[in-house]
Amino acid sequence: MQYFVTVAEELHFGRAAQRLRVVQPAVSQQVARLERELGVRLLERTSRRVRLTPAGTRVLAASREALAAAARVRVVAGEPAAVLRIGVASCATRRLDRAVERLRDGDRPSEAKLVDLPVAARIDAVRDGELDLALVRGALTSETVAVAPAWSEPLHVVLARNHPAAGRSAIGLHDLDPDGLRLPARDTDPPLHDAVLAVLPVPPPRPPAGDLLNVLFEVSQDLRRWTLLPAEQLAGTRSERLLHVPLDPPLNIDTQVVTSLATPDPCRKAYVTAFAD
Repeated sequence: MQYFVTVAEELHFGRAAQRLRVVQPAVSQQVARLERELGVRLLERTSRRVRLTPAGTRVLAASREALAAAARVRVVAGEPAAVLRIGVASCATRRLDRAVERLRDGDRPSEAKLVDLPVAARIDAVRDGELDLALVRGALTSETVAVAPAWSEPLHVVLARNHPAAGRSAIGLHDLDPDGLRLPARDTDPPLHDAVLAVLPVPPPRPPAGDLLNVLFEVSQDLRRWTLLPAEQLAGTRSERLLHVPLDPPLNIDTQVVTSLATPDPCRKAYVTAFAD
């Protein structure tokens, strides 16, 4: 059933085999076996594409429910908890420290293992079972992983310490030169990039400035430049050349807990609770 679900998500036997880490003939054999047992054809295969039959669409939904139920049985049975692999960005935060403690002291204690990966790789690793959950800032929709909002945090303005607006306790976007806004390229963190653009009154006029390190360096060197970053992300950074100031009025960014579609609901809720305010 797991093989069939993977093929249905990929619509490609080769990619499904890579996700499952088996050879392609094994995937074909297992799917064919499931079709024989059920007495229906689940997939239409041609040399060019793979697609679900109407019966396959129905069986896909039921298979996901069955796999989640099987995982839930293992939880209820008290199966010893494995190390909880969490995909994160490189910076450490108080929220992350607190969540690790909550997970360790919860009803089913688990030891967290933090894995630093780029956003796209984080999501793929959850989908492929290489991570148990991941944290992703910004809006995210996916048919291959489950996404649940966990917390919201304010965006802060980041600028050079000798910037003309640096002495203020809060800064409005109207107080800043819109031509000076610099953002990392979208491919470095698509959900966060899109979320920041969504709260801006107008899109930034200049092209993206590479990765976050390049953006911060440019901001620190040029008094016309500034950027926007989540407050908790900034809490893990220190620079003598930069400071961050709250926005007035505040603008917030949501962070999602991303889990496998097969993760039992009680586990998913426990992960969200661990990171929530």
